[in-house]
Amino acid sequence: MKLITPKRIFLTLAGLLILGFIVYGLRPQPHFVSTFTVVEAPLSVVIEEEGKTRLIDRYQISAPIDGFAQRIAVRAGDYIQQGQPLVTLEPLYSGLLDARSQAVAEAHLSAAEGALKAAQESVTAAQAEAKLAAAEFKRLKKLYQEQVIMRSEYERALAADSRARAALRSAVFNAQVAEFDLEAARVQAHTPKIQADGLAARQQTTVHSPIDGQILRLLQESEGVVRMGETLLEIGNLSALEVIVELLSSDAVRLRPGLDVKLEYWGGPTLDGIVQTIEPTAFTKVSALGVEEQRVNVIVAIRSPLEARPSLGDGYRVTAQFILWEDEQILQIPSSALFRSGEGWSVFTVVDDKAKKQTVSTGRQGGLNVQVLDGLNVDDRVIIHPDPQLAEGSSVRLTP
Repeated sequence: MKLITPKRIFLTLAGLLILGFIVYGLRPQPHFVSTFTVVEAPLSVVIEEEGKTRLIDRYQISAPIDGFAQRIAVRAGDYIQQGQPLVTLEPLYSGLLDARSQAVAEAHLSAAEGALKAAQESVTAAQAEAKLAAAEFKRLKKLYQEQVIMRSEYERALAADSRARAALRSAVFNAQVAEFDLEAARVQAHTPKIQADGLAARQQTTVHSPIDGQILRLLQESEGVVRMGETLLEIGNLSALEVIVELLSSDAVRLRPGLDVKLEYWGGPTLDGIVQTIEPTAFTKVSALGVEEQRVNVIVAIRSPLEARPSLGDGYRVTAQFILWEDEQILQIPSSALFRSGEGWSVFTVVDDKAKKQTVSTGRQGGLNVQVLDGLNVDDRVIIHPDPQLAEGSSVRLTP
């Protein structure tokens, strides 16, 4: 019989220890995972694209006659009032109005008078259209509140009312411009003729602002000779802005006039808008990756008041989110938790530190989250970005 010596005890313990290490090393190691708790939260399906603002009505102030323009005192960004003097022109020391020029000036005067009458008639027509659209909107709004008509009919009436009011404002502005064009033509036609000695009478012509607005750009700042029709400056009313968005044609077909739009990332709070016009003709544009795309201009009317966007100007970049669908209480998970399983979708849930495969039925996708129709409940924990080696029953640990 062999004696139990200290050496033998030591060797036995060392062997058992080595065997334990081997067994521990061969044991399946838990997978470190990140999880998401299933919640009910708002979800929306949107089309997001960058756009830019533009003035609904932009006015280019041009020289009504050939002359010498004095230095323009206003600067870009200055606020101006209707009738405020903008540019003063002096006649050149040459025959401004000979017999032929006088006849042309009188013809321009007649044309300006006709243009004013046409603009006034346009105002009358726009007033009638605006009155009719307002009455129709008021009627349909009442019916919508009584749940007699669908929301789409109410939104179309709202869009029609907005267009009619914008058309009326535009017609009024055009009539104001026509009045000042008439004044400019009248001044030109009544300019004194060339005297016998060849010197023109030093009669000044002042060009006034046709609207209340703001100076957008100066094209002729210093004094100097200008020609008739040459643009001197641009003015506009920044309270009348719209947004133009170039959408892919495949996205544009999913929109309709009256659709709600959120305008973000312009440097201020989120603004509300509504789809006003979807242009019927697409155009080809090359993307940054060199791919030819078919794009469609979508015009968005800004519904937020001026107080919410005091610093938003012409040509500013905005991000437009066209809301196709939204709901306040939707069961949802990140799309990164889903993986293909046969013909459907599955996720891994965490139950007692074990991975459990669960088949789910999905609905709409909004951003990075997906609506869950069946297969999960609130407060279930799902694994996001599951490892390809993860399987049913695998041990899991939360990533620290």
